[in-house]
Amino acid sequence: MSRPTLSSEFLQYLASPEFDGDSDVGSAQLPSLNDISKELNVSVARLREQLEVAEALGLVEVRPRTGIRRLSYAFSPAVSQSLSYAIQLDRQHFEAFADLRNHIEASFWFQAVQKLTETDYQQLQTLIRQAWDKLRGNPVVIPHQEHRQLHLRIFSRLENPFVTGLLEAYWDAYEAVGLNVFADYNYLQQVWRYHQQMVDAICEQDYQKGYQALVEHKDLIYHRTQIIPEGQAVS
Repeated sequence: MSRPTLSSEFLQYLASPEFDGDSDVGSAQLPSLNDISKELNVSVARLREQLEVAEALGLVEVRPRTGIRRLSYAFSPAVSQSLSYAIQLDRQHFEAFADLRNHIEASFWFQAVQKLTETDYQQLQTLIRQAWDKLRGNPVVIPHQEHRQLHLRIFSRLENPFVTGLLEAYWDAYEAVGLNVFADYNYLQQVWRYHQQMVDAICEQDYQKGYQALVEHKDLIYHRTQIIPEGQAVS
């Protein structure tokens, strides 16, 4: 199958098969812009502009001493950039994306949970314990990192960068609108009871029961977004 032609000379170069030798880690060291400019017969200034776009998309890493390195492909940086802009325009864009995320998790639930390992089960149980410790502590601490890690861990074995990228972008947006720093305590207890049911069902391999808990729990985000006033904690 032929590869599609990219509008950016640098992106076309970046996708070249000659860098596939480091495919085990998905990254590769690139020559300097001056060398790439000579090879492609494209000005350094034009390549620098294209490099900035590639860096914003999370495709490359640029450091003063190590130069340019192609990174493993990830979809989330591109989605997060666009979603962040959309939320700045209109807060309701987050609610629309949250609805999309709910459908993604529901659609991929059975495929995802059947790929989880004993190590994943243990990690999920650890996250549940950590979350309850925070909620029952004095003072109470919102277990946001546990919340994010739990959901992403459940879908981590899919080997689908587009699904995981969309889910990761959701959590970045969740933080951007302030849902990680403001919460009603009753809501927190309710959502973590659902999380407990989900994890218990996964560990018992009762995937239908876990799915039911997921479906019931996903509606909570709608009520969450009604709690935070418009414009609060948006960055």
